[in-house]
This record gives sequence, structure tokens and C-alpha cells, in this order.
Amino acid sequence: MKTALSIAGSDCSGGAGVQADLKTMSALGVFGMSVIVSVVAENTSRVISIEDVSPKVIADQIDAVFEDMPVDAVKVGMLSTPACMEAVAEKLLQYRPKHIVVDPVMYAKNGCPLMQESSIGALLSTILPLATVLTPNIPEAEKIANMTIAAQEDMKKAAEHICALGPRAVLVKGGHSTGGATDILYDGEGFTAYPGRRIDTKNTHGTGCTLSSAIASYLALGEPLKEAVKKAKEYVTGAIEHALPLGKGCGPTHHFYRFYES
Repeated sequence: MKTALSIAGSDCSGGAGVQADLKTMSALGVFGMSVIVSVVAENTSRVISIEDVSPKVIADQIDAVFEDMPVDAVKVGMLSTPACMEAVAEKLLQYRPKHIVVDPVMYAKNGCPLMQESSIGALLSTILPLATVLTPNIPEAEKIANMTIAAQEDMKKAAEHICALGPRAVLVKGGHSTGGATDILYDGEGFTAYPGRRIDTKNTHGTGCTLSSAIASYLALGEPLKEAVKKAKEYVTGAIEHALPLGKGCGPTHHFYRFYES
């Protein structure tokens, strides 16, 4: 059985973070493992508090996984401080997994910050160069590329700019754009567009976590990058389409909708 490791923060309400990653990996037939870097007290409406795990315990968790288990792909999510980032980067450089999908989580779905503003520079220097593919949404891409994104051409320019910072490929997600939800992949050589229909729902908590962990899962299963992104987007679109009306805010997507349909 293929495996994938999530290195991210936890979401006690179950819709995002490590919880969403493990659900996604399980739904796609991959054995999921986790390294928790932050404990986040959040729900569908707000982030109450964040407690970061010490860099030593982060490193120890990574050692515990890699010294015992095969790791076919890694998904990196929320890393709120430079110390967390440095601990993760040091261990990924030590073990060098084949596929690293990085979701540069800066904000929760409700807009609450999950990364200190002062940490963005550390993210660019320590984590981005390790990525097989980076998956920013439009606000995150604007922050990393230091530009405004108003159209697909801007998404392409941002992807090129971000790719020059070190990741092998960049997927700029179009969920925050107007009109259709088209994602743009730049692999260092050319662009691939992934059109998507916009679904009328507020229940999109954890979609970024779900997409990045789905990409990691499909890479673990042996799919080439472009096909992994295509299949991951199809999976996430279905999860949003069958999103669960739970909570008072942005409800979670339905990670196991395919099983419930059958």
C-alpha cells in the first residue's frame, strides 16, 4: 500500500489541517501518517488559539515516521513560525522524500491568520525550495509574489515569479477569483489550466488542505504531476459539491462522498 505523510497543524473541528489530510488520503486509498506542528483551537467560524509544538518534538515525529515507515509522498501544510519551518526543512533535507506538496497556509477559511507575518520570509527561504509543487490560493500567491492578481494572466505571472523562488512547480488556485474556479499550474516549462465550475456553497472549510493532500496522494500512487492535479481537483470538486452543512460558519467538505454515493 502506498503511503503519504501530512506535516501540518491540527483542526479540532475536523474539517481542515491534519484531520482533513488523513481523511483525504484514506478516501483515495493511501495510508496516511501525520506530524503535528501546531494544535489549533478552531471551528467553522473562528480560530480561538494556536499552540505550536516544539521544534524538537516536530523533528522527533518526523524521525519516528521515516525510520520505520516507507513515505511515498509528503504534504506540508500550516507552519506558523520560523522555528517550525527550520525543523521541518532540516528533516526533509535529511530524508529527501520523492514528492513534497507544500500548501503555504497563511489564513483560515474565515480569514483568521494562521502564520505570523514575520514568518513569510522564512517560508520563502526554507520551505519553498523543497517543494515538488506549491499550492497557493490567490491571496497567498499575491503575498508571496508581491503583486495583485485580477485575471488568469496575473495568475500565470505570479506562478512564474514564485517558481523562480525554488519550487519545481506552482499551482495557483482560482477559488478566490471571480467567475469560474480555474486553477493554473506552471511546471517550469509551460502552463496547464484546470477549469472548474463554481459551486454555490459556503461550506468550503478545508478545501486547500484537501486539494494538497489529494495531490500528494495521487503522486504517491504513481501519477505524473499534471494528472495528479487533475484527479485531485476532480476529487475536491466532488467533496465541495457534497459539502456538509455542519457548524455555524463555513462547513466542511465531504471527504468520503464517493463511499456514501455507492
